[in-house]
Amino acid sequence: MIRESALVAERASHREIVLAGDYWIHVVRAGQTLRILDLEGNQAADTLFYSAADPAERYSAMDTIRHQGNLYLTAGTRLMSSEGREMLEITADTCGRHDTLGGACATESNTVRYALEKKCMHACRDSYLLALMKHPEFGMDKRDLTHNINFFMNVPVTEQGGLTFADGISASGKYVEMQARMDVIVLISNCPQLNNPCNAYNPTPIEVLIWD
Repeated sequence: MIRESALVAERASHREIVLAGDYWIHVVRAGQTLRILDLEGNQAADTLFYSAADPAERYSAMDTIRHQGNLYLTAGTRLMSSEGREMLEITADTCGRHDTLGGACATESNTVRYALEKKCMHACRDSYLLALMKHPEFGMDKRDLTHNINFFMNVPVTEQGGLTFADGISASGKYVEMQARMDVIVLISNCPQLNNPCNAYNPTPIEVLIWD
């Protein structure tokens, strides 16, 4: 569902460009609004959410899908935790839908999906692990990598129940906006994927904005 925001970028308390293949990790406080902006179009922003009070509580794709009765995420979706609590609500969305089934790319999945020689290509799981290694203050490691959301990524479900990675449906300037219902750790891998059409084989930067 398309729903535009009334928030003005110039009034954001935090703005940061995240280059393709880079990560972003930050605590978003309850009541703050987070926007992920697709600067050039069809760039997948693979995102993890954790409770800042206890990272063992984290985003649950299963609970979110069950709660809303819809596979795709968009304006009005409440992102639910593994404890059944609301973490964030998507309050604005100019893309229309986002994926939470396809998972984050890894060297292993690159090998299975594409070719053996793709194994050494950079992947979102690498970005996640690098972020956690460089930020030990969050007390997490590879065991904490779990369900993620692929914002701006188009992963249609077939009639047979399979997943397909299709051309992106986002465009330059599209964004998704969420208001935090609890203090959350947000970890984004701005996907470096060069092997599927979701980003037209051309990873590009995103911008992250926060309003108090």
